[in-house]
Amino acid sequence: MHDFAGYRPGSLAGVVGLHAAYYAREWGFGLAFEAKVASELAEFLGRMDERRDLFLTAWSGDRLDGSVTVDVTGGGPRGPHLRWFIVSDAARGSGLGKALMDRAMVHCAASGDGSCWLTTFAGLGAARALYERHGFALENESADDQWRGGVREQLFARPARR
Repeated sequence: MHDFAGYRPGSLAGVVGLHAAYYAREWGFGLAFEAKVASELAEFLGRMDERRDLFLTAWSGDRLDGSVTVDVTGGGPRGPHLRWFIVSDAARGSGLGKALMDRAMVHCAASGDGSCWLTTFAGLGAARALYERHGFALENESADDQWRGGVREQLFARPARR
């Protein structure tokens, strides 16, 4: 069972650490990726509007097991931006990813029309399946590589709910 929280001390480093460890091991990403996650997450947390944005963490005691963010205030013309979704190795397969995504989609519905978008890259099959189960569809795939890891970037969007 996980305890859900917003920001608590260590969250920034923990979320960056989960991303850095997984993507280095599985995809060979290095310093450029870790620095990008750290700088963009720090920027978001510094401007986050707690009434509109969502920064959700999941903890097992003192261990961070996952996170998801819905950046409403900085999502731009596409609307809310789903970011920094990750589940630790220890919690993978436990249903935590679904629980985090469910809460993020409830937040999108409460903060607007339920629409949301995210960027990811080709090859993350389990994450893609979860996104698609929550109404996201692939809109674009390109050779752009904002993560600097030699991958094909994908844009997924979830349309407004009527």
